[in-house]
Amino acid sequence: MNWGSASEFFAMGGHALYVWGSFGACAVLMIVEPILAARRRTTALDELRREIRARKESNE
Repeated sequence: MNWGSASEFFAMGGHALYVWGSFGACAVLMIVEPILAARRRTTALDELRREIRARKESNE
């Protein structure tokens, strides 16, 4: 496509809501997913540490 102006580009031929909404959703997910993954990792490690500590205490 060939756009004559910036406003035509941002309008995306009448599909701007879909196009820019898709870009926005993708950007949000790309920001949020690493944060959630780090939290899940921290939770899993804490759980493992508690389990190891509990096993050591039960063996003593």
